[in-house]
Amino acid sequence: MPTTIHVAEASPEAAVLVDGAHLAAVGPYEELAAAHPGARLRRWPGILTPGLLNPYAPELLEQAYHPDPREADRLGTEPLFGERARALLDSSPSARGASARRGVQRMLAHGTVAVAGELRGRGALDAVRRAGLALAGRPATLPGPAAFSPVPLVLLPALAAGKPARFAVFDVPDRAALVREGASACVATVVGGRLVHRRA
Repeated sequence: MPTTIHVAEASPEAAVLVDGAHLAAVGPYEELAAAHPGARLRRWPGILTPGLLNPYAPELLEQAYHPDPREADRLGTEPLFGERARALLDSSPSARGASARRGVQRMLAHGTVAVAGELRGRGALDAVRRAGLALAGRPATLPGPAAFSPVPLVLLPALAAGKPARFAVFDVPDRAALVREGASACVATVVGGRLVHRRA
């Protein structure tokens, strides 16, 4: 598998070289490009970050119902909670797993590369594992309601060579703008070296 350099316009000093499922190098774009002239190149707008931790995995993947696009006329496109969600999740044997998979796709579209919170259902656990999302510890207290762009945003630790190739790119000029605008500014998410979300 060829190596790939990912670089974002507003953070050229934080480019990454992806080799398979891991980061082979992290550093200024010019240095990586000079050292690896045969690498494939992906250029993105905005900033490249370690990606986000979403601490609301149980709320978003087991307690919410994510409508199928074919249900949009009847149910809308936003997640449903409460009694209505419970009824839909219990409507068929496959409903929970299908909803969780759609929920994970929405997380990836918001730059989430790790989740926290105890998942009990097989459907949600399988969806998280298949997507390659990391599982992390959950804080004792959570500040706000469950959301794909939680407040405050929780960025993972800095990227480094040898670590899993797990990161997200947001179309903002800097991290302060990311905090202001939220995770919906995500343009690309990479998990396990794979581009799992790209804004159309």
